[in-house]
Amino acid sequence: MCGITGFTGSESALPFLMQGLSRLEYRGYDSAGVTLISPQGLETLKTKGRLSELEELLKSRTLNQCAGIGHTRWATHGVPSNLNAHPHENEAETISLVHNGIIENYAELKEDLIHAGYHFQSDTDSEVIVQLLDYYYKSEQNMFTALKKTLKMLRGSWALCIVSVYEPDTLYVAKKESPMIIGQYEKGTFCASDAPAVLSYTKDILPLADGDMAVLRPNSLQVYNAAGKKMQPAFIHFPYDVQAAQKGGYDSFMMKEIYEQPKAVRETLRGRFRGMKIYMPEIDELKTDWQNVNRIVLIACGTAYHACIYADTLLKRDARIMSYAQPASEFRYCSPNVDEHTVCIFVSQSGETADTIAAMKLAKAKHCTTIAMTNVLGSSLARQTDTVVYTGAGPEIAVASTKAYTTQLVLLHVLMMKISEKLGYKPKNITRRIRDLKRMPEIIEETLGYRDQMKELAHMLKDQRDAYFIGRQLDYPTALEGALKLKEISYVHADAYYGGELKHGPIALIEKNTVVVALATQPDIAAKTISNIEETIARGANVILVTDQNIPAEKFHHVLRIPDAAPELANITSVVLLQLFAYFAAEEKGCDIDKPRNLAKSVTVE
Repeated sequence: MCGITGFTGSESALPFLMQGLSRLEYRGYDSAGVTLISPQGLETLKTKGRLSELEELLKSRTLNQCAGIGHTRWATHGVPSNLNAHPHENEAETISLVHNGIIENYAELKEDLIHAGYHFQSDTDSEVIVQLLDYYYKSEQNMFTALKKTLKMLRGSWALCIVSVYEPDTLYVAKKESPMIIGQYEKGTFCASDAPAVLSYTKDILPLADGDMAVLRPNSLQVYNAAGKKMQPAFIHFPYDVQAAQKGGYDSFMMKEIYEQPKAVRETLRGRFRGMKIYMPEIDELKTDWQNVNRIVLIACGTAYHACIYADTLLKRDARIMSYAQPASEFRYCSPNVDEHTVCIFVSQSGETADTIAAMKLAKAKHCTTIAMTNVLGSSLARQTDTVVYTGAGPEIAVASTKAYTTQLVLLHVLMMKISEKLGYKPKNITRRIRDLKRMPEIIEETLGYRDQMKELAHMLKDQRDAYFIGRQLDYPTALEGALKLKEISYVHADAYYGGELKHGPIALIEKNTVVVALATQPDIAAKTISNIEETIARGANVILVTDQNIPAEKFHHVLRIPDAAPELANITSVVLLQLFAYFAAEEKGCDIDKPRNLAKSVTVE
């Protein structure tokens, strides 16, 4: 997500800050800024937009200060703007900080600080931290003590870098659940949120652990654990060059993003449960008469549309209401029967998908209640909807979606259960579903352990031009997504079918060595799906069966048993296997995995 740089030394800090932010541009951002510090005070420059726009601001200034901090921001609280850009300062302009992460209790802290006389300039959660530091520094007159007291008040995640006029050559750093590394060389000490920012200066890196704090000075470094005990820094040697480091040591952004899914799901679900109760104030605050809602429509394009099919299937199980999923590109042209009694849900990773935005405009014109789900705060979709819920995938660089899709699945699952409750129904199996959603990051971690097995199975496609995916009910959208991933990045022709439809035509295409991926994770219909699959085996197909821990599968040679979880959640783990399968098939064929031909990351034309 956001990028952080910080430097204190015997030479100008700005070159380090800017080259570091440039190295972190791959993470995605919507604004950028720096604070330079000297005994004369703070000098902060920041702007909405690209790093090049910040560079233009800096050209007219002489900035030779030897300490400073920098930031590129991906908006999570407050739309992209100059005011919401980092760094953030206290009102007296004596303390400045940059922050990555999310402060869950910022609203309560902000209210307390306002009552104490503080004034806020931005809509961000991060500004609360600098005001708290100011509050505690006034009584303690010691920045390290003020930092420790501030951290005890925060709930959530953070990587912090702080400068102040009180110690103009000193950086204070803290870390919890958001990455932060430290390095040194002969002319200074520095920090950053990721390795690419520092590799031009050193390959010996100190990664901070959760709860750690550090004090950086030009010629010294002190590290403390969460209890405040001083520790001996333990540097590690980083073996990668800058380009490899941007990918975290992975061969591609897509593989990196596949492995980021546990963290992305954790961020998406953060704060969504209070015990075993669903917490979605965005839905609670809608002025919708739920008792008079008679239709739910889920609208999206591509991968997001597959997520909508999944959500629609869930809703049909949980609530007795008319619902359907429809591609946004078709919604406007089918004379949709929607009105003020309809809730329309729009899903888009970027929030800028042209067809989806056009569909929303039509729904609003027909007086529907509109709910948007996107990964980008302040996007066009988010600005136009009645309410918006955000996934926590962070920037996705590879064109083929992975973590954006799984975060849509988990958040749609929560949303469908919430809507069922609003409609007066208790979602089926809700206790187990909530329990397993809470542990979904760990379940995905376990699923990623199948990597070598998926690589071996992908060899089956080496000389094949076609593959077929089948599944029923909740397994069907997974079949669609698995086929789409394979098409997108390996250029293998792939189709997905309902299991029961196989014999109504597609089975004519099955011949010796045809690859068939069969999904049978739903216990109530698994026997039916397996019966369909046996018909393909009889015709010589190479079948890969994805199923749960208990369904009998003695007749199958290639069986992948996903980790135990509620059946309603099985498709989240099974799609991770299919992402790996597609990835290794593309690798086998020598394809450009991150940039497949003819495709764009965000489709902003109709």
